Amino acid sequence: MRKVIAAATQMSCSDNREENIKKAESLIREAAKRGARIVLLQELFETPYFCQKEKAEYYSYDLEEKNNKAVNHFKEIAKELKIVLPVSFYEKKNCARYNSVAVIDADGEVLGIYRKSHIPDGPGYEEKYYFNPGDTGFRVFQTAYAKIGVGICWDQWFPEAARCMTLMGAELLLYPTAIGSEPQDSRIDSKAHWQACMLGHAAANLIPVIASNRIGREEDEDSAVTFYGSSFIAGPRGNILKEADRKTEGVLTEEFDLDKLENLRTEWGIFRDRRPELYKIITSYDGKNML
Repeated sequence: MRKVIAAATQMSCSDNREENIKKAESLIREAAKRGARIVLLQELFETPYFCQKEKAEYYSYDLEEKNNKAVNHFKEIAKELKIVLPVSFYEKKNCARYNSVAVIDADGEVLGIYRKSHIPDGPGYEEKYYFNPGDTGFRVFQTAYAKIGVGICWDQWFPEAARCMTLMGAELLLYPTAIGSEPQDSRIDSKAHWQACMLGHAAANLIPVIASNRIGREEDEDSAVTFYGSSFIAGPRGNILKEADRKTEGVLTEEFDLDKLENLRTEWGIFRDRRPELYKIITSYDGKNML
């Protein structure tokens, strides 16, 4: 049996990068004390969620992987604690900028980078101003403890991403997230919709899903977003196994038997009975014209 404990964390973020990194480390150490070998942090945790407004001054948050404080700091933490850490960061690469995750293995080495594929653009979430569309494609990383697929926030609304990562051999799907209220309409609360979409990925692919979201109210001039936390760990049948509340910083952990999960996916026959030749329509935008 190959068993692994995975963890989701959630926290509020200030404009002090060092404090945010220190807080994230505290949560990671708590998760490790509980036996977690794979620990997920939320999206862009080094800073406030700066994408509420289009401001050129926020480009200064970007750093190349080799110079990023969080990546370098958590390489040492991963090595010390012998854990896997997917670390979200604002990546600069020559003239391009990406919303990225560096996957750090239990020996402290970066296995590779995934760059966010789907970039949102709307009130309070003006990410197209800051990020190029990711060019890595979907990726699965063979870590010391499991094969993991990583999507980033808006990626989690696309079932194609979850299915692709599962087809590529992922055993766990991890989604660092920054999602909350809508500045233009405070009546909108997408928490249930967000979770339902993610639970669908778990159920359709018979694979655990781990999501880490931030908490707290963040303001930028006339815009404000209250991030609703509710980080969770879902089981392979689309059921929530652990869930945080909307306001409390903390850690969730859950153990999975990866061999049993593989047997479950095989026994259900979902991947045996797929008909890829019938799915070409999904490569079109309008449901008709295909390349």
